[in-house]
Amino acid sequence: MKQWFINQSVDHPKRSIIVTMLITIIMGSGIQHFVVEDDFMKMLPQDIQSMVTMNELKDEFGNTDLMFLGFGKRGVDALNAKSLATLWDLSHELEEIDQVDEIMCISTSDKMESIEGFLEISALQEYRDLDAEEIEVLRNYLDDNSKIRTRNLGERGDYFNIIIRPVVDAKNDVLVSDLERVVAAHLSDYDVHWGGQAYLTGALPVMIRNDVMGLMRAGLIGMLLILLFSLRNVPAVGTILATIILSLIFMFGFNGWMLYLTKSDKFMFGVLNTSMPIILLTIANSYGVHVITKFFRKMRTNKDPRAAVEASLNSLILPIFLTAITTVAAFLCMVFAPLEPLIGYGFSISSGILWAWILSTVFLPSILVLKKWNPDASAVSHASHFERFVIAFGEQVIKRPKTVLIGAAVVIIVGIAGIFKLNIEVNMKAFFKPDNPIRESLEFMDSEMTGTMDLQLLINADLRSPEVLTRIESIQEFMEEHESVTLSISIADIIKQMHRMVNDDDPAFETIPDSRDKVNNLFTMYSMSGDPDDFSSMVDYEYKKGLATSMMRSISTSEIVELVDEIEVFLQQDEYSDLNITITGLLIVFRDLVALIIRSSFISIFASILIIALIAAYSFKHWLWGLLAVIPLSSAVILNFGLMGIFGVDLNHVTALLSAIIIGVGVDFAIHYISQFRTHLHNHGLDGKLSRETMQDVGFPVILDAASNMAFGALLFSVFIPMIHMGGLMVFAMVSTSTATLTLLAILLEINKKRLARIEGINVPE
Repeated sequence: MKQWFINQSVDHPKRSIIVTMLITIIMGSGIQHFVVEDDFMKMLPQDIQSMVTMNELKDEFGNTDLMFLGFGKRGVDALNAKSLATLWDLSHELEEIDQVDEIMCISTSDKMESIEGFLEISALQEYRDLDAEEIEVLRNYLDDNSKIRTRNLGERGDYFNIIIRPVVDAKNDVLVSDLERVVAAHLSDYDVHWGGQAYLTGALPVMIRNDVMGLMRAGLIGMLLILLFSLRNVPAVGTILATIILSLIFMFGFNGWMLYLTKSDKFMFGVLNTSMPIILLTIANSYGVHVITKFFRKMRTNKDPRAAVEASLNSLILPIFLTAITTVAAFLCMVFAPLEPLIGYGFSISSGILWAWILSTVFLPSILVLKKWNPDASAVSHASHFERFVIAFGEQVIKRPKTVLIGAAVVIIVGIAGIFKLNIEVNMKAFFKPDNPIRESLEFMDSEMTGTMDLQLLINADLRSPEVLTRIESIQEFMEEHESVTLSISIADIIKQMHRMVNDDDPAFETIPDSRDKVNNLFTMYSMSGDPDDFSSMVDYEYKKGLATSMMRSISTSEIVELVDEIEVFLQQDEYSDLNITITGLLIVFRDLVALIIRSSFISIFASILIIALIAAYSFKHWLWGLLAVIPLSSAVILNFGLMGIFGVDLNHVTALLSAIIIGVGVDFAIHYISQFRTHLHNHGLDGKLSRETMQDVGFPVILDAASNMAFGALLFSVFIPMIHMGGLMVFAMVSTSTATLTLLAILLEINKKRLARIEGINVPE
């Protein structure tokens, strides 16, 4: 097999280039079927209990994922003729959007009044253009009904609050785009603020992808400059770039074909797939760097490009194949992920990795054979200052084994301690820097409006019973005592308001009636001038299921857990046990989702490390080689998550996926080092130059690979905090995995070289 690969490049370079290009083009044609899916809701697992409950809620009461829009002018009373006319025009045009189910604001709401002892239902804002007297009547009504005022106006009365209920299964990304278009046409003279988890799930994917793709271009340019500075040869860098580009084309084409053939949402490219091209870039770059640096080293001794390519491939085909197989095995562990897109992620990136392996061992060497190389050029004939520095560094490492091992042990212990400080955070407000416009909007909605989050209680009970309604009222009062809850709404509030109105608008009667008949009479009276369907978002047709919604300010994941725990403890009291209440909402789904992602990420990490160890042990024919192969990787993973805990980097669905990068490059470095160590062990035995020669062969490409990939630290300049963390952690992953390979692994191999020699069947003198 190895000789076949060598022959394709050395004996048939033109044919090899043409065939690999044709296969890339054929697979790449699948890009025409490639679909970018920006609807975050499609990525959520439908079988977790919180999502099942939420879907049940939608079937019964419509969409409960709300969006919030606040607009006005600071210090200017919102209740003026011009602003009310603007609100009227805006709200009625928003209602025409296909993805919108309901708009709730002053211009679309009803009011209840007592007219000669009868309950009269009419529009809160009856006309577009109101005179001063009509505005004053409106103001007085809002002042007399605090919950209605809180829901529709900001704390200072200078901003309107519009609540947008999307249709069930709305595409939030499309809806956000349509909403922003309409708002831009009407509110150019006003301050505008958006909020709500549904808004963020619609707006974030496009923003993150555009931001990351722009920074990726900067990272790619930085990577090429580092390679050019280190290799000092433009064609060499060009071949690496060609390998990377062809690998990316193949991966995206594979993704498109799989989507076309399977019709499965697993292969939709969404926000969770954003890191795919970054990871493949680092891996394809790694393969190319090892081939080019080995080729230059061989050219220094034999001066013949053809012979240098043959010698390079003879040395590298096995380790590159093993790194590809082990990395693919690691990514295929994503089949255990709770999110369908991560399953497609694993298959798609695996296809790109395998093709990068083929290109690195067939396409790239074929170009090296055809290219006319000047053996006397400095880039070929002389080691660079960078390469000499790496060799000197390696010699110092080998001379100080105890120092290296003690230092590594200390670092790993620090990492383990830091893991216990990890904080899980899913609050999307924390995704943005403090001065980001979206974060400023969210903070405005939190401080002056009803907040940007909502929580629902699904109640299964007789909702015409005064006793049940009174208990619901007490549950709402308990929730409103929490500082993050700004407002709570249920059918109990409507009944209390009706009861007050039929009693001459006397606030003393804003209570739950004392009999079932009185409750039924209120609903009957409402139906005489109002539409009973007005309550469809709060109760079902038979009044056996109800929904209590709490508007909330943004809180952290830990605070969400604490709040839900407090509510659950409160509901466990005997007087509420028969209400059969379930806490639900997008907040609960996200809480459960992040827990699933993080748990599955750790499972994938451990499964990947185990599989890599088994593959390495099988390939190198002994379990000890397998154990040594995963030591740098394992130590880097521990240190990565430990430093996240120490420096307060939140663990979320973005940073949890970083483990894939560590595994992808960490196993690469270790397998190359072990492979070269074994080669020198067989060729030269246990002479004193064993570790030194291995370091000379492998040290420079490992450090160059890590240094060039660190260019993707450009993500540090992202506007999204998780992406900034990802950029920093990526730089750290390169440093930790390369350093662990050239220090910890190198020392362990040196210390155990006699035992390893016996394993390889080499005679060891006593």
